[in-house]
Amino acid sequence: MPIKLFITDDHYMVIEGIRSLLQAEERIEWLGHAMNGASCMAFLQQHQPDIVLLDINLPDVSGIDLCKQIRQKYPNVRVIGLSSMSQQSYIQTMMQQGASGYILKNATREEIIEAIDVVMAGRTYLSLEAATVVKNSGDTTIPVLTRREKEVLGHIAEGLTNNEIADKLFISTTTVDTHRKNLLSKFRVKNTASLIRMAVQFQFVQ
Repeated sequence: MPIKLFITDDHYMVIEGIRSLLQAEERIEWLGHAMNGASCMAFLQQHQPDIVLLDINLPDVSGIDLCKQIRQKYPNVRVIGLSSMSQQSYIQTMMQQGASGYILKNATREEIIEAIDVVMAGRTYLSLEAATVVKNSGDTTIPVLTRREKEVLGHIAEGLTNNEIADKLFISTTTVDTHRKNLLSKFRVKNTASLIRMAVQFQFVQ
C-alpha cells in the first residue's frame, strides 16, 4: 500500500516543488493539495491521507491551530509541519499541538522521504536544522513526545498505575515502565509528581 500524502501550503511553487521531488517515488501516492485551512479540512472530510504536510503560515488560519484540529478530528492522520522558519517557538508549539514531524521548505528529496518514513513508523522526525535548534535551546525546551508517550503521560496524570495503563493501551507493563522512564528523562525530572507538574506547565495535560 502506498503512503497517501496531502500538502497544505499557500505557495503553489512550494507545492509543485515538493510534488516534483516525490513524483518518481512509487511508495508515495500524491492525493493533492490545499492552499488554505478551510480547503484542507473540506478535503479531509472526504479523504483520509496518511500524512499531511502542513505549512505553518496559512492565509485563513494558523497552521499550528489547524494541526490541532486535524489531530483531534482525524487522529490517524499524521501531520508534518512545513515551514521556512526554524525558530524554537514554532517548532515546539507545532509539536505540542500533535505534529509528528517538522521539516523546512529547503529540505532535500531524501530528507522529505526520510521524514515520511520515520513518521509512518510512529516516531517523531525533526529536520537536522530544527533538531539542532531544539537541542541548543536550553533547559526550557518543550520535550518532543511520541504519540504513545503522550497517551501514557495522559494516563499517568489521571493517576493510573502501570498495570492499569497497560490494560488500557493493550501493551505490557514493561513497555509502560519504559515509556514512564523515557518521559522522566525527556522532562528531566526524577519523580511522577514533578513529571505531572512539568506536563501541565507545557500544556501536555490540563
